[in-house]
Amino acid sequence: MTHLMPTRGTPVPDLLDWIEGQWPFGDRHPVKVETFHEGDQLVVRCELPGMDPERDIHITVEGTMLKISAERTREERDDRHTEFQYGSFVRSLTMPVSADPEHIEADYESGILTIRIPQRESGSSKEIPVARRER
Repeated sequence: MTHLMPTRGTPVPDLLDWIEGQWPFGDRHPVKVETFHEGDQLVVRCELPGMDPERDIHITVEGTMLKISAERTREERDDRHTEFQYGSFVRSLTMPVSADPEHIEADYESGILTIRIPQRESGSSKEIPVARRER
Protein backbone atom coordinates (compact mmCIF):
# COMPACT_ATOMS: atom_id res chain seq x y z
CA MET A 1 0.00 0.00 0.00
CA THR A 2 1.37 3.44 -0.94
CA HIS A 3 1.14 6.36 1.45
CA LEU A 4 2.04 10.01 1.35
CA MET A 5 4.80 10.75 3.81
CA PRO A 6 5.33 13.99 5.77
CA THR A 7 8.60 15.66 4.89
CA ARG A 8 10.53 15.59 8.10
CA GLY A 9 13.49 13.46 9.00
CA THR A 10 12.58 12.41 12.50
CA PRO A 11 12.31 9.14 14.38
CA VAL A 12 9.32 10.43 16.33
CA PRO A 13 6.69 11.54 13.77
CA ASP A 14 3.80 10.79 16.15
CA LEU A 15 5.16 13.28 18.68
CA LEU A 16 5.62 15.94 16.00
CA ASP A 17 2.11 15.31 14.66
CA TRP A 18 0.76 15.86 18.18
CA ILE A 19 2.74 19.08 18.59
CA GLU A 20 1.69 20.37 15.14
CA GLY A 21 -1.93 19.60 15.94
CA GLN A 22 -1.88 21.79 19.04
CA TRP A 23 -0.98 25.04 17.27
CA PRO A 24 -3.89 27.40 16.72
CA PHE A 25 -5.26 28.08 13.27
CA GLY A 26 -7.96 30.69 12.97
CA ASP A 27 -10.52 29.82 15.62
CA ARG A 28 -7.97 27.78 17.62
CA HIS A 29 -8.98 24.64 15.80
CA PRO A 30 -6.14 22.35 14.71
CA VAL A 31 -6.04 21.54 11.01
CA LYS A 32 -6.82 17.90 10.43
CA VAL A 33 -5.15 16.20 7.46
CA GLU A 34 -5.83 12.63 6.40
CA THR A 35 -4.51 10.51 3.56
CA PHE A 36 -5.94 7.27 2.23
CA HIS A 37 -6.07 5.06 -0.85
CA GLU A 38 -9.27 5.07 -2.92
CA GLY A 39 -9.17 2.83 -5.99
CA ASP A 40 -6.14 3.83 -8.05
CA GLN A 41 -5.83 7.25 -6.38
CA LEU A 42 -4.27 8.65 -3.26
CA VAL A 43 -6.58 11.10 -1.53
CA VAL A 44 -5.53 13.92 0.80
CA ARG A 45 -8.25 15.66 2.80
CA CYS A 46 -7.74 18.81 4.88
CA GLU A 47 -10.26 20.41 7.18
CA LEU A 48 -10.08 24.12 6.26
CA PRO A 49 -13.42 25.74 7.20
CA GLY A 50 -14.25 29.31 6.29
CA MET A 51 -11.81 29.56 3.40
CA ASP A 52 -12.22 31.03 -0.05
CA PRO A 53 -10.56 28.29 -2.12
CA GLU A 54 -9.71 30.64 -4.99
CA ARG A 55 -8.06 33.22 -2.73
CA ASP A 56 -6.93 31.47 0.46
CA ILE A 57 -5.78 27.98 -0.56
CA HIS A 58 -2.72 27.19 -2.69
CA ILE A 59 -1.53 23.76 -3.85
CA THR A 60 1.79 23.32 -5.64
CA VAL A 61 3.77 20.34 -6.90
CA GLU A 62 7.53 20.35 -7.31
CA GLY A 63 9.03 17.01 -8.23
CA THR A 64 7.57 14.53 -5.76
CA MET A 65 6.60 17.22 -3.22
CA LEU A 66 2.97 18.26 -2.77
CA LYS A 67 2.66 21.52 -0.81
CA ILE A 68 -0.65 22.74 0.62
CA SER A 69 -0.81 26.23 2.08
CA ALA A 70 -3.75 28.28 3.33
CA GLU A 71 -4.15 31.61 5.05
CA ARG A 72 -7.17 32.94 6.88
CA THR A 73 -7.82 36.59 7.55
CA ARG A 74 -11.21 37.39 9.00
CA GLU A 75 -12.51 40.48 10.76
CA GLU A 76 -15.95 41.09 12.23
CA ARG A 77 -17.07 44.47 13.49
CA ASP A 78 -20.25 45.67 15.13
CA ASP A 79 -21.19 48.71 17.21
CA ARG A 80 -19.53 47.43 20.39
CA HIS A 81 -16.52 45.32 19.45
CA THR A 82 -14.25 43.95 16.77
CA GLU A 83 -13.05 40.37 16.37
CA PHE A 84 -10.37 39.14 14.05
CA GLN A 85 -8.72 35.85 13.24
CA TYR A 86 -5.49 35.37 11.36
CA GLY A 87 -3.65 32.15 10.75
CA SER A 88 -1.68 30.22 8.18
CA PHE A 89 -1.15 26.57 7.47
CA VAL A 90 1.53 24.84 5.40
CA ARG A 91 1.94 21.12 4.94
CA SER A 92 4.34 19.38 2.55
CA LEU A 93 3.96 15.73 1.67
CA THR A 94 6.19 13.47 -0.38
CA MET A 95 4.22 11.75 -3.11
CA PRO A 96 5.14 8.22 -4.17
CA VAL A 97 7.14 7.79 -7.38
CA SER A 98 4.04 6.35 -9.07
CA ALA A 99 2.07 9.61 -8.59
CA ASP A 100 0.91 11.32 -11.79
CA PRO A 101 1.33 15.06 -11.02
CA GLU A 102 -0.11 16.10 -14.39
CA HIS A 103 -3.57 14.83 -13.42
CA ILE A 104 -3.94 15.89 -9.77
CA GLU A 105 -7.37 17.36 -9.01
CA ALA A 106 -8.54 19.37 -6.01
CA ASP A 107 -11.95 20.54 -4.83
CA TYR A 108 -13.32 22.31 -1.80
CA GLU A 109 -16.74 21.57 -0.35
CA SER A 110 -18.24 22.35 3.07
CA GLY A 111 -14.87 23.34 4.54
CA ILE A 112 -13.05 20.23 3.33
CA LEU A 113 -10.24 20.41 0.76
CA THR A 114 -9.92 17.12 -1.15
CA ILE A 115 -6.92 16.42 -3.38
CA ARG A 116 -6.95 13.35 -5.63
CA ILE A 117 -3.61 12.06 -6.85
CA PRO A 118 -3.87 9.43 -9.58
CA GLN A 119 -1.25 6.70 -9.78
CA ARG A 120 0.45 5.62 -12.98
CA GLU A 121 0.53 1.97 -13.90
CA SER A 122 3.49 0.43 -12.20
CA GLY A 123 5.96 -1.18 -14.55
CA SER A 124 6.95 -4.78 -14.31
CA SER A 125 9.53 -5.68 -11.73
CA LYS A 126 12.95 -6.92 -12.71
CA GLU A 127 15.52 -8.72 -10.63
CA ILE A 128 19.04 -7.39 -10.93
CA PRO A 129 21.73 -10.10 -10.92
CA VAL A 130 24.68 -9.65 -8.60
CA ALA A 131 28.04 -10.53 -10.13
CA ARG A 132 30.69 -12.21 -8.01
CA ARG A 133 34.11 -10.63 -8.34
CA GLU A 134 37.22 -12.60 -7.65
CA ARG A 135 40.26 -10.88 -6.22
